[in-house]
Amino acid sequence: MLSLKNAIPNGEAVKPTMEPLTYSDEHIASIFKHVQSIAMVGASPKPHRASYRVMKFLQDRGYRVIPVNTRKNDDFIHGEKVYNTLAEIPDDFQMVDIFRNITGAVEITNEAISLAAEKSIDTIWMQLEIRSDQAAERVETAGLNMVMDRCPAIEIRRLVGSGHLPA
Repeated sequence: MLSLKNAIPNGEAVKPTMEPLTYSDEHIASIFKHVQSIAMVGASPKPHRASYRVMKFLQDRGYRVIPVNTRKNDDFIHGEKVYNTLAEIPDDFQMVDIFRNITGAVEITNEAISLAAEKSIDTIWMQLEIRSDQAAERVETAGLNMVMDRCPAIEIRRLVGSGHLPA
């Protein structure tokens, strides 16, 4: 069975990349030290969803997290108005955290790249099990940071434990 993380919209399989993703602790920590606002695409108002818990965790760490969800765009999640797209967010944000499948993640990455200068975006983050080397190449060409197959909540906890981030 083909995993969504190894598929593209027309259904053709993509050869899995053999190169493991490695990011230095210093690099990941520098992102969290710099970022103030995060647009979370796929944020959910449902407490059992990971995006709901990660959004709250990030807010508790002092980040402003702006939810983006096409189904809840007239609502609020954790006190923040929900937007339909990144372009509709009136404020700047430095990071886009993508809680979507690979097809959605590539589309959101393209949107984020096109908005990078206008919205002050410098980091695109794909959640656990989401990886697109083609999207990463476009992000790198655009001069932005890309982190894939990682959860910011897990990374922050790990980096706090290792002393790379303050408690």
